[in-house]
Formats: sequence, structure tokens, C-alpha cells
Amino acid sequence: MCGIIGYIGNKEARKILLNGLSRLEYRGYDSAGIAVLEDKKLNIIKSIGRISNLELKVKNIKLASKIGIGHTRWATHGVPSDNNSHPHYNKDKTIAVVHNGIIENYQTLKADLISKGYIFNSETDSEVIAHLLDFNLEEDFLKTIKKTIDCLEGSYALGIINSKYPDTLYATRYDGPLLIGKGINESFIASDASAIIEYTKEVAYLNNKEIAVIKDNNITIYDSNLNIIKPHFETLSWSIDEASKMGYKHFMLKEILEQPDIINKTLNSHLKNDLPNIEFNFDLKKISKIYIVACGTAYHAGLNVKHMIEKLLSINTIVEVASEFRYNEPLVDKNTLVIIISQSGETADTLAALRLSKELGAKVISIVNVVASSIARESNQVIYTWAGPEIAVASTKAFTTQLIVLYLLIIQMSLKTNKLTKKDAIELINELKSIPTKINNILDQKEDIKKIAHKTYKEKDVYFIGRGIDYYASLEASLKLKEISYIHADAYAAGELKHGSIALIKDNTLIIALCTNEYILPKMISNIKEVITRGAKTFIIANEDIEIGDYKIIIPETHNFFKTILSIIPLQLYAYYTADHLGCDVDKPKNLAKSVTVE
Repeated sequence: MCGIIGYIGNKEARKILLNGLSRLEYRGYDSAGIAVLEDKKLNIIKSIGRISNLELKVKNIKLASKIGIGHTRWATHGVPSDNNSHPHYNKDKTIAVVHNGIIENYQTLKADLISKGYIFNSETDSEVIAHLLDFNLEEDFLKTIKKTIDCLEGSYALGIINSKYPDTLYATRYDGPLLIGKGINESFIASDASAIIEYTKEVAYLNNKEIAVIKDNNITIYDSNLNIIKPHFETLSWSIDEASKMGYKHFMLKEILEQPDIINKTLNSHLKNDLPNIEFNFDLKKISKIYIVACGTAYHAGLNVKHMIEKLLSINTIVEVASEFRYNEPLVDKNTLVIIISQSGETADTLAALRLSKELGAKVISIVNVVASSIARESNQVIYTWAGPEIAVASTKAFTTQLIVLYLLIIQMSLKTNKLTKKDAIELINELKSIPTKINNILDQKEDIKKIAHKTYKEKDVYFIGRGIDYYASLEASLKLKEISYIHADAYAAGELKHGSIALIKDNTLIIALCTNEYILPKMISNIKEVITRGAKTFIIANEDIEIGDYKIIIPETHNFFKTILSIIPLQLYAYYTADHLGCDVDKPKNLAKSVTVE
């Protein structure tokens, strides 16, 4: 949950490192630092807080170096501080390291190094790596790195520079995202392509325990046995504009408003002759159980298609939080399909669930946004959402494109197993094609939603209620509000209110009610009246103008399977405008990071 960038070439490294870190800040913003090599001397500058603090520190320091590494941190071991910031270095300050991940055996390694006379300046697990490199130092620094990483247990992505080799940048990874970028007489490393897209689109993704030895115009990759292997470079399909605000106040607002276009792109990428174009490398008819495994927003996407799977395919479907999956002794076998969902494709808990599923013999399909990510590479099959870079920590367009891919996947599975006719499938696809227009209809109401947010942004407690699929949408809406506005928000199945949680309702408590299920609308109205009777004020999301509610947003109708992809849009906007009214840092909420690569 940190950002890494490295550069070697003919330009001033400092500027490229700082620019890259500013694009990676969504991955961690507790502290930041850079190390550059100049005249065979390491210059290390670190600062607590945002990249802007580091920029002020570096501003008046003359650094003309052409090689360096940088890091932005989300704290795991040790509080945010200058000492705990990266890069870390050895005792002679000749080696500098940036690290993303968790070294699980660092305490044992640290105790051993202390017994050998090494002094630690931080509370981090990462500093162990710098001192291990020093302890294992050989004339051949490649062998030093190999010997060091063989001692490490856990996950890591590392960028390393050594003053003895001022023309070389080193990189390696194990279960942590890291890529290499190739430019003209310059090379890069980064934990995310957004950091280097301004400079190059040619990237290669390191596999576990591969080591890259990088010069400005030469990149050599070694496998875990130090055999040279040929890197596979590919061209990124997105542009710098997609990773920029483009004049919007926040990335989150930009990403909410671009959902109609992004959903169109996702649909068109997976359709052929008006039907899903998804092939399967296993026999669908042998599948007797489906697990959907994910975290956070991706987990909510899974919940929202459980009913669709069971209705169309008649297959028992279990949706489980990835961090719990491994410890619940899941009943997975060769006839189980596990659907893994992750925006980044690097989510640590989800990746661990994937590996366990494969060990147990399951077929694994992953739905991810980041091409060639760890989850994508390790799955039996991958379906990309093609949402483009999502920079805001709070997920919006990733959620809706995950839903689109899940809808298409289920329709395709239903066709392949003869549970759905071609005619019925085309009807569902035609409805999906209408979704972007319907979302635009909702986005046209953004000023009305903004006014509601302005009237309610001072709330201390907000409760979302819904029934059926509206309840699952409420879970995601509640998450959006709490993670960016810091308002206490919970979601409840509306029928469960009277079994305990209605005790929380008092005068003027804000209840946000989703009422898009026409079959149980009368019961939902009764639940809303129960909270109104107890003094609540209500904000209603519905397909028609029902007779109750202090605030209302009317959204277009769609098929019951697809309700959430519309009902979530006004609530994404509501969360955004509420947080903005409160003056919160919308794109970078406190204590959170975009890519959760640690458990």
C-alpha cells in the first residue's frame, strides 16, 4: 500500500521522481522520500505528510542526478515520521531501498542484524532489507540482491540503488506490484503505470523473484536462479489524460461523471454480434457451486449479482470477504467456480484466496482492471473491466464496470448451459446498452443531489436501508459516505430494522432509503414510515415519486438484475458532495490507500 518509482536516464531524476510520486500519492500519503545518486554519493530527502511537503524540502537543494528512487508511504510498521519514511539505507549510506509490502520475518532478521552490530533508525520492517543488503554484500551486487531476497518472508516490491554502481537501477518483487518502463535512453520502475505514463507506454511486468538490472538504455531480467530471461514489453492502451483531473476539482468527481463512457467501452469490449464474447477453458456444466471472493467495493459487486446467478443458473452461490475466505475452510473442489474480483489485481487477501482456490482444484475467473496484475496472471481466466486508471481512493467507475462484466459473464454462462435463450439474452444485453443513457439522466440531476448534500452534510449518523438488491446497493453507498466524509454510516436490510437497529433512530436522524424493487415497494414504504414515526428525516431513491420522503431523487427504471448500477450513481454523488462540503480530502481519505497489498 505504498507507491514506488525509480528513474535512470539523461534527465534530472528529482523532477521525474517527484512528478511520479504525485501520481502515486493515492497509494499512500503518510510520508514520502527520494534518494538520488550524484558523484557516487547518495542524497536522501524524506518528509512526513504529503508529497507537497517533500517538494518544499527538495526545492532549494541542488540535485542534478540522473538516477534515483522515490516512495510514498501508507504506514504499516511504525507511525508516520521522517525516520520511518523511505528510502531506507545501510550504515554507510551507500545503498538505498524503497519497499512496498510486508516482511513477515523482519523481527527475527532484525534481532540477528542487531547482534552483528547493525543499528536501526526506524520502526519499520523495510529497514531490515537495507542492512541485509549490506551484510550480504558481494562484488557482484546481483548476487547480493539474490541472497538477500532469499532471506525474506512475506511480500515485497523493491527499488534499489548502490553508490558503487551509479549507472544501474535494480528492482525485484514477490507478491507486490512492480513494472519496468522503457523509454528512449531512459528507463523507469513503478508500482503503478500512472507514475510513468507521461514518459513511456512501453512496460514489462516482473514476475515473482525476478530481478531487473536497469541502465538508461539496457534492461536485463534474471529469473530466481539468475538466468537471463527475455522481458515481455507491451504498450499501455490508456493516455496521460485518463490519469489527470482534466479540470475537475477532484478525481472522484471526474470518475463518477465519466461512467457512461466507461461503461460503453466495457460493454463494447466484451460483445460480439450483440452477445457476450467470453470463452471458457473449462466445462461449465460440471460446475455445482460458485464462490465470489473479493474485498470492500468489489465484495459489494459480488453481492449484487448473487441473485442473478441463482435465478438464471440455479447454482448455489456464496459471496465471501476475501480476508475471511481462507480461514473458513471453504468447501471448494474441482466442480467449484471461484470468481475473484479486484480493481488493482494486487489485493493481498484476494490473491491469497485465489491461490487457495487453485490448490483445492477450483476453476478461477478473475475480474480485474489492471492488465497483467498478479491476480490476472495467476487465474485460469481473466476478464478485464477496461475502466482505465481509477485514481480516487474511493472506487466508483471500477464498481460499475465490475457489475457490467459480472452481468455479461452470467449471461454468457446461462447461454452456454442452455439456461437462457438467445432471444432473452439479447433482451438483457439491449437493456445493458441503455444503461449509459440512463446514467446520464441521473447525472443531469447532480445539482439537485448537491443541494441535498448541502442540507444534510452536518449529520453525525446516517443509515441506509433497502430490501433485496437495494440492501446490497445500500452497503456500497454506506461505504462510499463513510470512507470519504468520515460520517458514521451503516446499512441495514429494511425488514430487520425492528429487530434491533431501529433503537438507533431519534429525532432528525437521516435515513437514506432505496426503493427500486417494485415487488416489495409497499413493504419498503411501511419500513420508511416506521422510522418517520420515530422522528427520522428521509432521503428516498426511487423509480417513481412515492408519497413520503423529505428529499427524493427519481431514477430511471431498468431490469431487476441491473438496479444497483443505476441506484448507486446518485449516492456516489451524494457522498462526494457531502465530503466536499465538509472540506475533506476527497481523493485521499485519511487512513486509506487505493491498492491494499498487505493483509
